[in-house]
Amino acid sequence: CEISRTTLKTGNIQLAVELPSGEDQNEWLAVNTIEFYNEISILYGVLAEFCTAETCPVMSAGPAYEYLWADGHDVTTPIKVSAGEYINFLMTWVENQLNNEGIFPTRLDAAFPTNFRNIIKIIFKRLFRIYAHIYHNHFPQIMSLGLECHLNTCFKHFIYFIDHFGLVEDKDLAPLGELVKKFRDCLLYTSDAADERTSV
Repeated sequence: CEISRTTLKTGNIQLAVELPSGEDQNEWLAVNTIEFYNEISILYGVLAEFCTAETCPVMSAGPAYEYLWADGHDVTTPIKVSAGEYINFLMTWVENQLNNEGIFPTRLDAAFPTNFRNIIKIIFKRLFRIYAHIYHNHFPQIMSLGLECHLNTCFKHFIYFIDHFGLVEDKDLAPLGELVKKFRDCLLYTSDAADERTSV
């Protein structure tokens, strides 16, 4: 698979995900959650016209994975909706979390909730599903728009971040398991090469 080889030259993504010295981890997770949300919002926005109820009647990532929507509040029983509806529900749900002062505090004297990391994990697990849908269902459109490098770079950054902080379990990454492995292998190769240069 050549997909994983096509990324933008953006410097060392591995270093970019690491917690800066002296930075509060929850603050770092919060800032990056907002960044990843904005990133995928822009990416999907370009594809929204292709993701209709006719082309994508269910939210899926290939034939083996289908997602039902539930937010645990307004929708407690999982329901089948089109991919476009699912992603709109999901992005609205994430935006509501980001705008909730009790979860993502903006005041300097406010503390993050004790379950903040658990909330972050749910957000990243769900954001992954949008990447999975794009790769499985809309990669031809991504190619025709010349966005494959941008998509791959965003997803590579996403994978390195969630791996570094242990935010999504491997079983939830299964729809893109092969691509995830290639990006991880690339990271190991880069790390080994850096170690060799250091030892010379």
